[in-house]
Amino acid sequence: MVLLLFVDLDPDLAALRRLGGFFALRTAPSPAAAPQASLPTLAQVYAKGSADVYGNPMTFRVRKVGDVLRSPEVRIAASVAQQGLAARLWSVALGCAALHDRIPDLDPRLLHWDPDGSAPDDLWLSAVRPLPADAETLADVVLHAHLRPLTEHLHSRYRVAEGLLWGNAASALAGAARQLDGWARAHGRTDVAARARARTAELLAHPLLAGTGTLTGTAFRRRSCCLYYRVPGGGVCGDCCFTRPPRSSPRAASG
Repeated sequence: MVLLLFVDLDPDLAALRRLGGFFALRTAPSPAAAPQASLPTLAQVYAKGSADVYGNPMTFRVRKVGDVLRSPEVRIAASVAQQGLAARLWSVALGCAALHDRIPDLDPRLLHWDPDGSAPDDLWLSAVRPLPADAETLADVVLHAHLRPLTEHLHSRYRVAEGLLWGNAASALAGAARQLDGWARAHGRTDVAARARARTAELLAHPLLAGTGTLTGTAFRRRSCCLYYRVPGGGVCGDCCFTRPPRSSPRAASG
């Protein structure tokens, strides 16, 4: 008989904190943040025509990111905002999968977001409901529940190319996996590193992410560009399809 042993998620997800800011997830609203009632759920953010104290939460966030970056184009700010949120979602899900072989249900109706927060995006989960950590469940929890409606919203609202946004999603996943691999190796947790690598490879083969780039070990090279090179002082990211910032035809990078 083979016994499969799983570590249950602790109610406040405390184990994630040791991995860094992108992985930590609060399970109660911060006293220093905006009042709980004013923080939208991500379900509200993705809903068409959504509005709250910030107006439209995603529009507010994109404008805030654009102001910080001094972005010359709103689609650049939309791209960077989407990648930041994708990185938070993947980090939480993949971090729990690698540490516990369980993940929390990140149902958009349970996950609250402060669009006026700093980076990493400020999230809190109103209930911790454990789920299996297989690739299919991870895809349902992050890709289908969050990143697909977010991609549709930003493509429709800001005309950001869907290929660029899915490239951002893949890049964020690979980045979370690299961070986990580094932490696991530094702490002698080969089991954590192995689970992170396996789930990442499976997820990058998902139809929504397949073809976005090439994973070699923990290194990822994407086939699109997030457009960060176009902000003042910006350059190309480590996994960019470009080796240096393009000097002409900037819209060629948007696919």
